[in-house]
Amino acid sequence: MKLIQLSTLDLEQRIQSEIGENPALEKGKELNDSELEINDPYDDYQNDQKIDTEDIDIDTYLSDDEVPNYKIQSNNQSSDDENREIPFSGGTSFHEYLESQLQNLILSAEERPIAEFLIGSIDNSGYLRRSEEDILDDLAFTQNIIVQREDLKQILRKIQSMDPPGVGARSLQECLSLQLARKEKIRPEVELARQIIDTAFDEFSRKHYLKLQDRFNLTEAELRNIFDEIAKLNPKPGGALSHSAQNNHIVPDFILTIENGTLKVTLNRRNAPELRISKNYKEMLSGYAQAPSKNKSQQEAVLFIKQKLDAAKWFIDAIEQRYQTLFLTINAIVDYQSHYFLTGDEQKLKPMILKDIADKIDLDISTISRVANSKYIDTPYGVKLLKSLFSEGMKNIEGEDVSTIEIKKILENLIYNENKKNPLADQALSALLKDKGYKVARRTVAKYREQMDIPVARLRKSI
Repeated sequence: MKLIQLSTLDLEQRIQSEIGENPALEKGKELNDSELEINDPYDDYQNDQKIDTEDIDIDTYLSDDEVPNYKIQSNNQSSDDENREIPFSGGTSFHEYLESQLQNLILSAEERPIAEFLIGSIDNSGYLRRSEEDILDDLAFTQNIIVQREDLKQILRKIQSMDPPGVGARSLQECLSLQLARKEKIRPEVELARQIIDTAFDEFSRKHYLKLQDRFNLTEAELRNIFDEIAKLNPKPGGALSHSAQNNHIVPDFILTIENGTLKVTLNRRNAPELRISKNYKEMLSGYAQAPSKNKSQQEAVLFIKQKLDAAKWFIDAIEQRYQTLFLTINAIVDYQSHYFLTGDEQKLKPMILKDIADKIDLDISTISRVANSKYIDTPYGVKLLKSLFSEGMKNIEGEDVSTIEIKKILENLIYNENKKNPLADQALSALLKDKGYKVARRTVAKYREQMDIPVARLRKSI
């Protein structure tokens, strides 16, 4: 179960770790017939061979329960030989980027560790979300540094002068204000934008356009220019850098192709590695078996070698079982959603829950969940997370089962095409969905909208 849950990259790391810990396990190509027919040295031990020691008793360990002639090669490689992966570029992390700028700041020897502590407290979005009291307490108790509140604020202002603009802000309002402060002051819309952010942030965030026009004596065109200027700002100044530094290297676990109108799915070859039991370790055990007598150290060596061989055999079995489980599951999913995979049209996704696939291939729901939550499939329409193909179902007006994914797609299109000066409320969206044949309650519309990270109508309004 643990191996099934691993992604392809995690599986590779797990295999490398296992090989490093167990010298009896190794990677390699398929052995020839003569090597495959080597007698298993386990069989050379008989039950009447006793170990005369109180510390080690391997009579029961070397019993007839052992399975002889174990196939020492797992040849479960996919026929697909391409290295299917989505590359990513490495780079400096967000916090490393900030720390590299410390040398450009004028800081005393006492201020530098405080600045480093503040940078470490900034989250990946670029915000300092901790209160001054918490920071002062932590500096005192963990770093043994006593600093005055005003000195802390002064150091923070120096950090806020670093790139990217807006870093170190304690709120969205401060983040936008810091970015506007760096823009050209000769442009009137910049100065007005900063005044609005600094003194009327509540009206700005709630998009009360008429109140802003009256308060700052602005025309609709002037207000639109100001909002356009604010829209150019980055509400998450650390987002781009922190995201690029993350390991978002996706290696698809499955490759789907369409050949003459027929769906064909294969496992990425990196999901089916070639593993075998070390021939040297088997020969070592065979050598000990042929020894006329065995002292205590030799008996301990026999036990050690056999434990390593058993562990290698178990691991190869587990990899093979993982391969078979993944293969069964992905074929069941592709067969179930064949109409979608043939066209790429999300509206043809059928309602599908974990139980549907579990019943289809007679596996436990928890097993299907482990596969779906962490595996990707490379399709002609892009790389998809298997989990995204599962959805609840509901009936349309004609009594047909439709996927909630289909309804969300239609809802997204309705919102995209709405009049932004008068956006559609949830009740209006519910009525439009009903006109299209989908009876969806207002509360359900609100739930779907929130799942798609679409704000309420009031916040979608534009000038």
